[in-house]
Amino acid sequence: MNTDNRKVVLIGTGMVGMSYAYALLNQNACDELVLIDVDKERARGEAMDLNHGLAFSSSHMKIYAGEYKDCENADIVVICAGVAQKPGESRLDLLTRNTEVFRSIIGPITESGFNGIFLVATNPVDIMTLITAKLSGFNPRRVLGTGTALDTARLRYMLGEYFNVDPRNMHAYVIGEHGDSEFVAWSQAMLATKPILDLCGETGGCRIEDMKDIEEQVRTSAQRIIKAKRATYYGIGMAMVRITKAIFSNENSVLTVSAMLRGEYGESGVYAGVPCIVNRNGIQRVLSLSLSEEETSKFHASCQTLHEAYDELNLGL
Repeated sequence: MNTDNRKVVLIGTGMVGMSYAYALLNQNACDELVLIDVDKERARGEAMDLNHGLAFSSSHMKIYAGEYKDCENADIVVICAGVAQKPGESRLDLLTRNTEVFRSIIGPITESGFNGIFLVATNPVDIMTLITAKLSGFNPRRVLGTGTALDTARLRYMLGEYFNVDPRNMHAYVIGEHGDSEFVAWSQAMLATKPILDLCGETGGCRIEDMKDIEEQVRTSAQRIIKAKRATYYGIGMAMVRITKAIFSNENSVLTVSAMLRGEYGESGVYAGVPCIVNRNGIQRVLSLSLSEEETSKFHASCQTLHEAYDELNLGL
C-alpha cells in the first residue's frame, strides 16, 4: 500500500456514498478520492461540490469523477452502489438484482489491475461482501464489509447514555448478521473493565430488562430512522471512514466488520459481523470471543440465515 498517496475509489454516489465522501474530506482521511457512478453527471456534480469546500477544510484532497481504470493504483475501493428494494419485492429478488449490479462493477475493477482492499457497504452487506470476494477472486482478508460496526457504535452510544459514561469506555459488541438476527454478546460487554452482567447483579447497578430494551433499540434503529427521514447515511458514512483510517494508518484496531469465517466460532464459508483486527492488509485476523452457550447458538442461527440467503441465489460461484 502506498502511504504517500492514500487513494480511495468510491463506487456509488448516493446518500451513503456521499456521506462517506464528506466525512473523508472533513477528517482528511485520504489524499485522492475518485467518484464513480452509473450517472456520470451526478458524479461530476458531487466532485465539484466537494472541491468547492476544500478551502474551508484542512485537507488537500484531490477529488474528481473518474472511470474504472482509475482503480488500478487505488488502495481501497469502496462499494456503496446498489438498487433500492421495490414495494412488495422479496429479499431474494433484491439480492438477485444487486448481484447483477455487482457483476457489472467487480469485473471492470479487477480488469483495471486493482490489487488493494475492497470495503463493501451495500446491503445486505454480509452477503454482498461474500459476492464481492467470490466475483473478484481476492483473498477474503482483503474483502471486508461494514458489518455490525455501526450497530456496535449505536450500542455503545446507548450504553453510554444509560450509565452516564463516555461511549468510548463502553466495550460491547453486536455480532452476527447485519440484520434481524444480530445480537449483543452480553457475556463480553463491559464498562471499562467491569462486566455489565455483574453490574446488573448488584443492587442499584442496572437491570437486565433495560439491557434487553437497549438491544432491541439497536436492532430496530435503522427502521426508526428510515421512518423518520426515509434513509440512514451519516452514521454508516462515519463508520466507513473509521474503517478506512484503520487501514491507512495500519492501526491494528478492533472493529466489528463483516469478515469471512474460516473455522472461527465453528463457522466457515460465510461473512458475518465479528470483532476483527484491521490494518493496512485488511483483516489481519478474526478475534474469537468467549461466547456463552446461548450466544453461540444465536451466532450459529444468524450464520445459518446468511448461508440460506446466499444458497438461494444459486450463483455457482
